[in-house]
Amino acid sequence: MEAENLKISSQACFPLYVLSREITGIYRPYLDALDLTYPQYLVLMVLWEQQPQTVNAIGEILHLDSGTLTPLLKRLEAKKLISRQRKSCDERVVEITLTETGTELQGEARKIPEKVIQTLDISQDEINQLKAITRKILQRIQ
Repeated sequence: MEAENLKISSQACFPLYVLSREITGIYRPYLDALDLTYPQYLVLMVLWEQQPQTVNAIGEILHLDSGTLTPLLKRLEAKKLISRQRKSCDERVVEITLTETGTELQGEARKIPEKVIQTLDISQDEINQLKAITRKILQRIQ
């Protein structure tokens, strides 16, 4: 039984790892057309949903530490998609808002999820099941 535990086909994590990489790869051509990386797209989605957001809030939502998030935000700022500003009441807190260009990009990005689902050729019900199971696991391990 112990030898069976070490087979790659017995691992729950391996298909999740491969699936994550493959789905991110499906996003790539759509995001390349917008000159975005997948992590940059995630940040923009957080801001399209609600802004302003603090750096810490974005990090919590996306499960990214500030060492990963700060350079990502600087690149988005260099692309003129976001602005970063320290709060006047507490200069330790940096707020992130979309620029006009960042807001306009939402219209083009709106089509991406549907294109990805079409590429995957699975139903909305299957997507919902996958998300439910994934969230359940995440809640247990976080």
